Amino acid sequence: MEEFLSLETDIIAPAGIWQLLIRFALNIIVVGIMIHFFYYPKSRRRDYYFTFTLISVSVFFLVFLLGSVSLKIGFALGIFAIFGIIRYRTESVPIREMTYLFTITAISVINALSVQIGVMEIIATNLLFLAVAWMLECGRWLKHTSSKLILYDKIHLITPDKYEELKEDLTNRTGLVIKKIEVGHIDFLRDAAFLKVYYESIARQTNTIDNMTRFPREEVL
Repeated sequence: MEEFLSLETDIIAPAGIWQLLIRFALNIIVVGIMIHFFYYPKSRRRDYYFTFTLISVSVFFLVFLLGSVSLKIGFALGIFAIFGIIRYRTESVPIREMTYLFTITAISVINALSVQIGVMEIIATNLLFLAVAWMLECGRWLKHTSSKLILYDKIHLITPDKYEELKEDLTNRTGLVIKKIEVGHIDFLRDAAFLKVYYESIARQTNTIDNMTRFPREEVL
């Protein structure tokens, strides 16, 4: 009878269940705010929205439910090592997405691993994560300089003495406030050159094809 009661207590474990639910709720709220309000408005990538959310849930439960603290720490470090070198088959993970992936993983590990730390300390840690992410994403203190690759046809303007004329021509043709121009590959047979222009971006969304390196052969600006 005593063994049955002990087994029943271990199975039910109401204190452990409440601790799991409270920490999971805190984790999913913080991660949800970071993904939905900070990451998604600029990228509009539903695939990464899906990926970040499920990775956060998976990491939280895996770390929280592992048996020993040493296993939890080793597993958490292993996750960071994997995500540090992760690449998809079709394309590399962009640096912004990798940063959010690392941050969301860190939040989930902290929320699941810090069982000995009080709830207020965990809440304060999560709020600090959100505050830093908000400051970096709001753009009030930093001006974002974007770059764009252009296949340019007027190669007589790419010489250093005609830099201002080149800049004016690109500004008129693209409508961008160009700050800097770099000249890359020059094809004298086609009278074209690759230029990389830097400009101040006012758009909140990230343009994923700004740095595309492959252009159709017949397409010249």
